[in-house]
Amino acid sequence: MKTITVKGVGRLSAPVDTVELRFHVQTKDRDYDRALEAAGRKLSALEGALGAAGFPAADFQTAGFHVNTEYESVCDDRGSCRMEFSGYCCSYDQLLRFGFDPARLGEALAAAAASQAQPELQLQFTVKEPERLQAELLRAAAENARARAELLAAASGGRLGELQRIDYDLSHLDYKSQTMMDLAEAPMAGVSLRAKGSFAAALRPQDLELQDTAVFVWELL
Repeated sequence: MKTITVKGVGRLSAPVDTVELRFHVQTKDRDYDRALEAAGRKLSALEGALGAAGFPAADFQTAGFHVNTEYESVCDDRGSCRMEFSGYCCSYDQLLRFGFDPARLGEALAAAAASQAQPELQLQFTVKEPERLQAELLRAAAENARARAELLAAASGGRLGELQRIDYDLSHLDYKSQTMMDLAEAPMAGVSLRAKGSFAAALRPQDLELQDTAVFVWELL
């Protein structure tokens, strides 16, 4: 049996519809309990400020929690150095997801700035239903493969028979816009609320640019 093998390529662009705000709050103290309590107070202040701005506490989720011991190098007059315990570092990584709206984003940033928790912040833009885009990509790949296979079959004086096989390696697609704002070096409390609102209103995140492939094998008649 003669066959024809064609790789189908599906491509699409999609606008973002979801914001992911990642907050990092951190405290350090030589006493373990005080480090935990200080981090808890920062987290509560941040959650309270966001709640007052209309973001439910249930949407403010913990993505990571860490407590580490830190040491620093101490040297004497003779140049002899040793590592001494400097404190416990406690940190929370929090995630807030909501539908993309520049006004709402501005409110979230302003609330975080007003909380006095001094979080570090990272913004990412994504989509709420990546599965829908995955299905569209695969349909586009199948249509692309069939069109190319029919063209090749006709050019060789044949025609397509039954589909024999589909080979597809599950791809890890990145459903994140290339627009990524990282404010880790600019503590939130250091920027005015008006500036936060203006910053959000000016954002125009890039569309997602996605591509997926699959290999199709048809009988060639």
